[in-house]
Amino acid sequence: MGRSFLEGNEAIGWGALAAGCNFFAGYPITPATTVFNTMLQLLPPRGGTCLQGEDEIASIGFCLGASMAGHKAMTATSGPGISLYSEQISFAIGSEIPLVIVNVQRLGPSTGSATKGADGDIQFMRWGSSSGQPVIVLAPSDVADCFLLTMRAFNLAETYRCPVFVAANKEISMTRESVDLNALTPPRVIGRSTADPDKDFLPFAVPEDSLTPDFLPIGGKTLVRQTSSTHGPDGYITTEPELIEKNQERLQAKLEKEVASFTYFQQTGPAQGSTLILTYGVTARAARDAVSALNQDGDRAAVLDLKTLWPVPEALIIERSKAFDRILVVEMNLGQYVREIQRILPNKKVGFLGRMNGELIQPQGIREAVRHG
Repeated sequence: MGRSFLEGNEAIGWGALAAGCNFFAGYPITPATTVFNTMLQLLPPRGGTCLQGEDEIASIGFCLGASMAGHKAMTATSGPGISLYSEQISFAIGSEIPLVIVNVQRLGPSTGSATKGADGDIQFMRWGSSSGQPVIVLAPSDVADCFLLTMRAFNLAETYRCPVFVAANKEISMTRESVDLNALTPPRVIGRSTADPDKDFLPFAVPEDSLTPDFLPIGGKTLVRQTSSTHGPDGYITTEPELIEKNQERLQAKLEKEVASFTYFQQTGPAQGSTLILTYGVTARAARDAVSALNQDGDRAAVLDLKTLWPVPEALIIERSKAFDRILVVEMNLGQYVREIQRILPNKKVGFLGRMNGELIQPQGIREAVRHG
């Protein structure tokens, strides 16, 4: 594309296209609608499909069906839509259906303020299914991130056969920035591992060197069985405790044991000092401005901008926090991810700065929290 003046939602669409997305379904909702608009412009001329469902539930259902047929699928919504997605997210987890879900967060609860940003869905994305099983959540902080992390989201969905969230925010998604997509270094595009269609196929059996089943599409010459119920490797419903337990443990392990391989982050400032500001999303930009001013004044502070939120990259957080006296978690809510930091750093002083009133957290407020916290 060369240098363009793009909003985050447009960059998400271009990232999806670069990753091989060929199916999108959604329902208009502020501030996610321009993801839909972008996909409507990009997919049909290239032989892809873009649909508007009659509601959010139908839209994500279309995506699950398309993914089971072998397409790379994406949907996009905001808070009320994410709530409606919940059961289908559970289906995608349990039946191991690759899907990218863009959640352009806005101020809640419920309808909230459709034109105000927040990061109020952070815990919901992790725990908003009926299983408690893990999902992957990536958080962009600028337009370039929107492009690159969307590509990574597709790679992860295909690799681990799971739903992957791109946790954007109204302020990132609807703000335009000048960005040269051609100057970025995109990841290699990955597809899901396919089984040999000429051999006996068990839809949920895993190879010896993997925790993720190989894939064959529904509708091909090989019979593929899918179910949303507890099942064994053959896909038949089961109530056998041993089979259920083995599958549940595998669903958990295939992500939590591998999180180090998809831990994305950006650290700014000194490698050791008084305060490590741990944040994500658009707030990371204010934190970087705050750290620049703090260090000019002699306060040794740094920012750890987490781009992988779930599963929690515990090893990274523990390692990067060792050389700092205290941790300050800054997020646009009343305290959600800070609970994870308190859990994994029980011997550290962990402070918190939050806001959920539709206004961005400003660098000045972060500086004051560092100096007086």
